[in-house]
Amino acid sequence: MRKRSRRRKKRIPLMPLFFIALSGSIGWYYLESLEGVIASIVLYYILLIGFKIWRKSRRTAKLRKSGIREVDIMKGEEFERFLGELFKRRGFKVSYTATSGDYGADLILKDGQDVIAVQAKRYSSTVGVKAVQEIIGAVKMYNATEAWVVTNSHFTRQAEKLADINDVYLIERDELIDMILNKR
Repeated sequence: MRKRSRRRKKRIPLMPLFFIALSGSIGWYYLESLEGVIASIVLYYILLIGFKIWRKSRRTAKLRKSGIREVDIMKGEEFERFLGELFKRRGFKVSYTATSGDYGADLILKDGQDVIAVQAKRYSSTVGVKAVQEIIGAVKMYNATEAWVVTNSHFTRQAEKLADINDVYLIERDELIDMILNKR
């Protein structure tokens, strides 16, 4: 038997509406005019956008200051963002793929005519053949000229052999540490 799926009612987020109403009320209180209400709401949005930009820049700065110890405790998506910032500082144009259905690539790097598909693996154990297989499949999907697998750990012998046969560049822990230290 099939279970019926319940349709959820779309909820209107009340907090933003509350702050808009509050800022409009403040504008009315001080200026007692419609222009005061509008000016107050516009000021609210300017402050909100400024706060979001500041918060994003703080998050980016935190990623840039991360070392290998911080990398070791990151989640997978944080590690991808960290690598994106690291490669941006090295002169690449970075784009991120979707978190699911990414066809094996987490980052796409562009450097002139070169397109590099990158698989990011933040592991506490060694990285196996599967990561290399995934990035090999991503090369054609993204029309990449190169394929890289980057990890904070090390690769198994089988992964190294498969990467060597398929011209996949492997960046393991020691080289990642060098990249972090050389590009602060």
